[in-house]
Amino acid sequence: MKPFLSENSKVIGIDFDGTIVEHKYPQIGKEMLFAFATLKALQDKGHKLILWTIRTGELLQEAVDYCKENGIEFYAVNKNYPEEKLDEKTSRKLNADIFIDDRMIGGFIGWSEVWQALHPEGGDFYHQLKNEEAHHNFKKSEGSIFKKLFGTK
Repeated sequence: MKPFLSENSKVIGIDFDGTIVEHKYPQIGKEMLFAFATLKALQDKGHKLILWTIRTGELLQEAVDYCKENGIEFYAVNKNYPEEKLDEKTSRKLNADIFIDDRMIGGFIGWSEVWQALHPEGGDFYHQLKNEEAHHNFKKSEGSIFKKLFGTK
């Protein structure tokens, strides 16, 4: 059975308004510079893209259609996988490795910067964690500083 993702592929949650397009909610703003080119390149690298937006109903469908017209079909929309059933028992929290959003600290960095941060030199996926301890699911290397200094894990 083929794995869901390759070793370097990630699940990426992506906001719509203010990230893929300029923020004009409830209308659809103009495409952010390099948005669709970068999203296509991320898909080409094997990443699973999930549209994660406040939009619902008709406004959500307009955003999905706009992205499709521009060559992007998301793995899932406002859920973790296409078949996920949302009800009162389902968490609205997305299980993604990376989030790209205009509301992050410091604001949206731009699609060119997103690409450079995730694939410098066009190479393998790279994501520098600023605080590894905050990411409990982050695998620590076997060569920890404590092991090197004290011979323990």
